[in-house]
Amino acid sequence: MDEKRVIGQGNTATVYAWGENKVLKLYRAGYAEDAVAREFDNTQAIRELDFPKPIAYERVVHEDRQGIIYDLVDGDPLLEWTMRTGDLQECATYLADVHRSLLKQQVSGVPYYKDFLRWGIERPSVADPETKTEALRVLDQLADGDTLCHGDLHPGNILLTDTGPVVIDFLNVCRGVRHYDIARSVYLMQYTPYSATAPDREEMLRLKVQLTDLYLEAMGVTREELAPYLEVIRVARMGENPEEFE
Repeated sequence: MDEKRVIGQGNTATVYAWGENKVLKLYRAGYAEDAVAREFDNTQAIRELDFPKPIAYERVVHEDRQGIIYDLVDGDPLLEWTMRTGDLQECATYLADVHRSLLKQQVSGVPYYKDFLRWGIERPSVADPETKTEALRVLDQLADGDTLCHGDLHPGNILLTDTGPVVIDFLNVCRGVRHYDIARSVYLMQYTPYSATAPDREEMLRLKVQLTDLYLEAMGVTREELAPYLEVIRVARMGENPEEFE
Protein backbone atom coordinates (compact mmCIF):
# COMPACT_ATOMS: atom_id res chain seq x y z
CA MET A 1 0.00 0.00 0.00
CA ASP A 2 1.33 3.41 -1.01
CA GLU A 3 1.02 5.78 1.97
CA LYS A 4 0.74 8.68 -0.52
CA ARG A 5 -2.54 7.30 -1.80
CA VAL A 6 -4.59 8.49 1.15
CA ILE A 7 -8.02 9.44 -0.17
CA GLY A 8 -9.87 10.16 3.06
CA GLN A 9 -9.28 10.87 6.72
CA GLY A 10 -11.66 10.60 9.67
CA ASN A 11 -11.55 10.58 13.46
CA THR A 12 -11.09 6.82 13.71
CA ALA A 13 -9.68 5.69 10.37
CA THR A 14 -7.73 6.60 7.25
CA VAL A 15 -8.99 5.52 3.82
CA TYR A 16 -6.41 4.36 1.27
CA ALA A 17 -6.70 3.37 -2.38
CA TRP A 18 -6.47 -0.42 -2.52
CA GLY A 19 -6.07 -2.29 -5.79
CA GLU A 20 -8.48 -1.53 -8.61
CA ASN A 21 -11.69 0.32 -7.64
CA LYS A 22 -11.38 -0.60 -3.96
CA VAL A 23 -10.37 1.23 -0.80
CA LEU A 24 -9.05 0.12 2.56
CA LYS A 25 -10.61 1.80 5.57
CA LEU A 26 -7.77 1.33 8.07
CA TYR A 27 -8.54 2.10 11.69
CA ARG A 28 -6.06 3.75 13.99
CA ALA A 29 -3.73 1.53 16.00
CA GLY A 30 -5.43 0.11 19.07
CA TYR A 31 -8.96 0.73 17.79
CA ALA A 32 -11.34 -1.85 19.25
CA GLU A 33 -11.51 -5.00 17.12
CA ASP A 34 -15.10 -5.66 18.18
CA ALA A 35 -16.16 -2.25 16.82
CA VAL A 36 -14.60 -3.03 13.44
CA ALA A 37 -16.28 -6.44 13.46
CA ARG A 38 -19.62 -4.75 14.23
CA GLU A 39 -19.24 -2.32 11.35
CA PHE A 40 -18.41 -5.15 8.95
CA ASP A 41 -21.33 -7.25 10.18
CA ASN A 42 -23.61 -4.24 9.70
CA THR A 43 -22.43 -3.82 6.11
CA GLN A 44 -23.32 -7.43 5.37
CA ALA A 45 -26.77 -7.10 6.96
CA ILE A 46 -27.60 -4.07 4.77
CA ARG A 47 -25.80 -5.24 1.63
CA GLU A 48 -28.96 -5.97 -0.39
CA LEU A 49 -31.00 -3.02 0.84
CA ASP A 50 -32.02 -0.38 -1.68
CA PHE A 51 -30.14 2.81 -0.88
CA PRO A 52 -26.88 4.22 -2.27
CA LYS A 53 -23.83 2.79 -0.47
CA PRO A 54 -20.46 1.14 -1.13
CA ILE A 55 -20.21 -2.64 -0.74
CA ALA A 56 -17.86 -4.02 1.94
CA TYR A 57 -15.95 -7.17 0.96
CA GLU A 58 -13.77 -8.34 3.83
CA ARG A 59 -12.04 -7.51 7.08
CA VAL A 60 -8.25 -7.40 7.02
CA VAL A 61 -5.34 -6.73 9.36
CA HIS A 62 -2.61 -4.52 7.93
CA GLU A 63 0.48 -3.71 10.00
CA ASP A 64 -1.39 -4.65 13.20
CA ARG A 65 -4.28 -2.33 12.36
CA GLN A 66 -7.84 -3.46 11.70
CA GLY A 67 -9.40 -2.61 8.35
CA ILE A 68 -12.30 -3.18 5.97
CA ILE A 69 -12.10 -3.28 2.18
CA TYR A 70 -14.87 -1.32 0.45
CA ASP A 71 -15.79 -0.28 -3.06
CA LEU A 72 -14.16 2.95 -4.11
CA VAL A 73 -16.63 5.85 -4.11
CA ASP A 74 -15.29 8.79 -6.11
CA GLY A 75 -17.10 11.74 -4.62
CA ASP A 76 -16.92 15.01 -2.73
CA PRO A 77 -18.01 14.91 0.93
CA LEU A 78 -21.25 16.85 1.31
CA LEU A 79 -19.78 18.70 4.29
CA GLU A 80 -16.83 19.98 2.27
CA TRP A 81 -19.11 20.86 -0.66
CA THR A 82 -21.35 22.86 1.69
CA MET A 83 -18.45 24.70 3.32
CA ARG A 84 -17.16 25.57 -0.14
CA THR A 85 -20.48 26.67 -1.67
CA GLY A 86 -22.31 27.95 1.42
CA ASP A 87 -25.50 26.38 0.05
CA LEU A 88 -27.24 25.18 3.23
CA GLN A 89 -30.58 24.70 1.48
CA GLU A 90 -29.15 22.27 -1.08
CA CYS A 91 -27.18 20.49 1.63
CA ALA A 92 -30.37 19.95 3.62
CA THR A 93 -32.13 18.71 0.49
CA TYR A 94 -29.38 16.18 -0.28
CA LEU A 95 -29.37 15.00 3.33
CA ALA A 96 -33.14 14.64 3.56
CA ASP A 97 -33.42 12.85 0.20
CA VAL A 98 -30.79 10.31 1.23
CA HIS A 99 -32.30 9.87 4.67
CA ARG A 100 -35.77 9.23 3.32
CA SER A 101 -34.45 6.51 0.99
CA LEU A 102 -32.65 4.87 3.89
CA LEU A 103 -35.63 5.06 6.25
CA LYS A 104 -37.82 3.20 3.74
CA GLN A 105 -35.79 0.06 4.45
CA GLN A 106 -36.56 -2.65 7.00
CA VAL A 107 -33.64 -4.55 8.51
CA SER A 108 -32.75 -7.46 10.78
CA GLY A 109 -29.46 -8.81 12.04
CA VAL A 110 -28.19 -5.48 13.36
CA PRO A 111 -28.24 -4.06 16.92
CA TYR A 112 -31.50 -2.69 18.33
CA TYR A 113 -31.53 1.06 18.91
CA LYS A 114 -32.86 0.82 22.47
CA ASP A 115 -30.05 -1.57 23.41
CA PHE A 116 -27.49 0.91 22.06
CA LEU A 117 -29.06 3.80 23.96
CA ARG A 118 -29.34 1.74 27.14
CA TRP A 119 -25.66 0.83 26.88
CA GLY A 120 -24.73 4.52 26.70
CA ILE A 121 -27.01 5.55 29.55
CA GLU A 122 -25.67 2.83 31.85
CA ARG A 123 -22.00 3.66 31.27
CA PRO A 124 -20.05 4.90 34.32
CA SER A 125 -19.49 8.31 32.74
CA VAL A 126 -23.21 9.05 33.26
CA ALA A 127 -22.62 9.68 36.93
CA ASP A 128 -25.91 11.15 38.16
CA PRO A 129 -28.29 8.32 39.17
CA GLU A 130 -31.38 10.51 38.72
CA THR A 131 -30.32 11.35 35.18
CA LYS A 132 -29.87 7.65 34.42
CA THR A 133 -33.22 6.71 35.92
CA GLU A 134 -35.17 9.38 34.05
CA ALA A 135 -33.46 8.61 30.74
CA LEU A 136 -34.20 4.90 31.11
CA ARG A 137 -37.82 5.70 31.95
CA VAL A 138 -38.20 7.80 28.79
CA LEU A 139 -36.37 5.17 26.73
CA ASP A 140 -38.83 2.46 27.77
CA GLN A 141 -41.70 4.60 26.45
CA LEU A 142 -40.21 5.16 22.99
CA ALA A 143 -41.68 3.33 20.02
CA ASP A 144 -40.43 -0.03 18.76
CA GLY A 145 -39.66 -0.88 15.15
CA ASP A 146 -37.44 -2.53 12.53
CA THR A 147 -36.67 0.51 10.38
CA LEU A 148 -33.08 0.79 9.17
CA CYS A 149 -31.35 3.54 11.15
CA HIS A 150 -27.92 4.78 10.08
CA GLY A 151 -27.11 6.21 13.50
CA ASP A 152 -24.53 8.68 12.18
CA LEU A 153 -26.07 10.40 9.17
CA HIS A 154 -24.76 13.93 8.71
CA PRO A 155 -23.09 15.83 5.84
CA GLY A 156 -19.69 14.30 6.63
CA ASN A 157 -21.02 10.82 5.87
CA ILE A 158 -22.50 11.52 2.44
CA LEU A 159 -20.39 11.64 -0.72
CA LEU A 160 -21.59 13.50 -3.81
CA THR A 161 -20.76 11.49 -6.93
CA ASP A 162 -21.52 11.87 -10.63
CA THR A 163 -24.45 9.47 -10.20
CA GLY A 164 -25.82 10.97 -6.99
CA PRO A 165 -25.18 10.99 -3.24
CA VAL A 166 -23.78 7.88 -1.52
CA VAL A 167 -23.93 7.03 2.21
CA ILE A 168 -20.81 5.85 4.07
CA ASP A 169 -19.81 4.82 7.63
CA PHE A 170 -21.90 2.00 9.08
CA LEU A 171 -20.56 1.53 12.62
CA ASN A 172 -23.74 2.77 14.31
CA VAL A 173 -26.29 1.09 12.03
CA CYS A 174 -29.21 -0.31 14.00
CA ARG A 175 -32.89 -1.18 13.69
CA GLY A 176 -35.42 1.10 15.29
CA VAL A 177 -37.82 3.87 14.36
CA ARG A 178 -37.72 6.81 11.98
CA HIS A 179 -37.82 9.50 14.65
CA TYR A 180 -34.80 8.06 16.46
CA ASP A 181 -32.56 8.28 13.39
CA ILE A 182 -33.76 11.76 12.52
CA ALA A 183 -33.11 12.82 16.11
CA ARG A 184 -29.58 11.35 15.96
CA SER A 185 -28.88 13.44 12.86
CA VAL A 186 -30.25 16.54 14.56
CA TYR A 187 -28.12 15.91 17.64
CA LEU A 188 -24.95 15.32 15.63
CA MET A 189 -25.46 18.38 13.44
CA GLN A 190 -26.57 20.88 16.06
CA TYR A 191 -25.55 19.77 19.54
CA THR A 192 -22.11 18.20 19.25
CA PRO A 193 -19.50 20.69 20.50
CA TYR A 194 -17.60 23.20 18.41
CA SER A 195 -14.28 24.59 19.58
CA ALA A 196 -14.77 27.32 22.17
CA THR A 197 -11.63 29.10 20.93
CA ALA A 198 -12.41 29.06 17.20
CA PRO A 199 -12.60 32.62 15.82
CA ASP A 200 -15.69 31.73 13.78
CA ARG A 201 -17.48 29.96 16.65
CA GLU A 202 -20.63 32.12 16.77
CA GLU A 203 -21.10 32.00 13.00
CA MET A 204 -20.60 28.23 12.88
CA LEU A 205 -23.09 27.67 15.71
CA ARG A 206 -25.62 29.80 13.83
CA LEU A 207 -25.05 27.81 10.63
CA LYS A 208 -25.43 24.50 12.49
CA VAL A 209 -28.85 25.57 13.75
CA GLN A 210 -29.88 26.92 10.34
CA LEU A 211 -28.87 23.70 8.56
CA THR A 212 -30.72 21.60 11.14
CA ASP A 213 -33.87 23.70 10.73
CA LEU A 214 -33.74 23.29 6.95
CA TYR A 215 -33.20 19.54 7.27
CA LEU A 216 -36.15 19.15 9.65
CA GLU A 217 -38.37 21.15 7.31
CA ALA A 218 -37.35 18.88 4.43
CA MET A 219 -38.04 15.78 6.54
CA GLY A 220 -41.44 17.11 7.68
CA VAL A 221 -40.63 16.58 11.36
CA THR A 222 -40.72 19.08 14.23
CA ARG A 223 -38.37 19.43 17.17
CA GLU A 224 -41.34 18.83 19.47
CA GLU A 225 -41.90 15.39 17.93
CA LEU A 226 -38.24 14.56 18.47
CA ALA A 227 -37.98 15.91 22.02
CA PRO A 228 -38.10 12.57 23.94
CA TYR A 229 -35.61 10.99 21.53
CA LEU A 230 -33.23 13.94 21.83
CA GLU A 231 -33.48 13.78 25.62
CA VAL A 232 -32.41 10.14 25.68
CA ILE A 233 -29.75 10.59 22.99
CA ARG A 234 -28.15 13.41 24.99
CA VAL A 235 -27.76 11.24 28.09
CA ALA A 236 -26.63 8.19 26.11
CA ARG A 237 -24.04 10.39 24.41
CA MET A 238 -22.47 11.05 27.84
CA GLY A 239 -21.61 7.37 27.92
CA GLU A 240 -20.85 6.99 24.22
CA ASN A 241 -18.58 10.07 23.90
CA PRO A 242 -17.88 11.45 27.39
CA GLU A 243 -15.15 13.78 26.08
CA GLU A 244 -17.90 15.94 24.53
CA PHE A 245 -19.03 16.88 28.03
CA GLU A 246 -15.66 17.71 29.58
